[in-house]
Amino acid sequence: MRRGSIVTSMILCAVAGLPDAASAQGKNAIVPKGAKLEKLFDGGVVLTEGCASAPDGTIFFSDITFSHVSKDKRGFIEAGHIWKFDPKTKKTTIFRSPSGMSNGIKFDARGNMIVAEGADFGGRRLIKTDMKTGKSYIIAGLFEGRRFNSPNDITIDEKGRIYFSDPRYLGHEPIEQPVQAVYRIDPDGTIARIITDAGKPNGVCVSPDQKTLYVVSNDNGHWGIERMPKDAPARKGLMALQAYDLMPDGSAKFRKILVNYAPQDGPDGLCADVEGNLYVAVRDETRPGIYVYSPTGKELAYIKTEIPTNVGFGRGDEASTLYITAGKSLYRIRLNKAGYQLPAK
Repeated sequence: MRRGSIVTSMILCAVAGLPDAASAQGKNAIVPKGAKLEKLFDGGVVLTEGCASAPDGTIFFSDITFSHVSKDKRGFIEAGHIWKFDPKTKKTTIFRSPSGMSNGIKFDARGNMIVAEGADFGGRRLIKTDMKTGKSYIIAGLFEGRRFNSPNDITIDEKGRIYFSDPRYLGHEPIEQPVQAVYRIDPDGTIARIITDAGKPNGVCVSPDQKTLYVVSNDNGHWGIERMPKDAPARKGLMALQAYDLMPDGSAKFRKILVNYAPQDGPDGLCADVEGNLYVAVRDETRPGIYVYSPTGKELAYIKTEIPTNVGFGRGDEASTLYITAGKSLYRIRLNKAGYQLPAK
């Protein structure tokens, strides 16, 4: 599918501060005229990820510390962190450290924090934290008696089922699973492997109508980010935004590739607005940023950023504010669409 359009070019001009043409979209514009990115935090160690809004509006995000990079003068490895940002005070503080090398973060309908802990001295599991008591629970630690590869991203449906991707991009630990897959955790704790044909699955997102599970493949061709020699060739695999039919029983069946990004790098995380449009963090170095697509994969808008990792909408007064993790930073931009959130229970 061809990316780019006249509308996209107009949105890029507006966001970049060039001659404005966003008004050509009229009342249906996604990015308001003159909208600009606001940098909120730039104190990440290596890579920020997984921004998500708690029910009270606090924004939580991961700070992934690669063990081969994040060392002090004595050689001790920084252990990964979860930060929290208060939209009212604009203050950012540590919520949890060590984080278990947290990556994706989501909140369920009861306000519990669900965290995907990755490899590279991480937990390689999913945990649930009761935000009222502070206690955490392991909700997925093994599948068929073996550790996960490196849980990456999370999405939750309105029946309380949790879906997560399990690729491997970094880490020295043995790879015990036979495939990079997408899993489902049912409310009774049962874990099922539901998608095995998604390439190297990364971002996942259930559509607001509960009928589609969007799965990103970002296959960089190896298992160790920055550990390969710079002159060592790697054959990249599928770089795509894919749609799966999500069945009432929680199973999923491949429908189609909505966007194929080859030969450039593909997306990372994604989220949806209340209308079902997708906000996708695309790591294409020739055109990095947040791409907004219709449910059929038509590009509707583009927000230029540094190489992004994930996106998530705020809540309450911030329901139309899109938060973005990119590089070592956290950004936000105010839009004309409200983000989709799970109905509270």
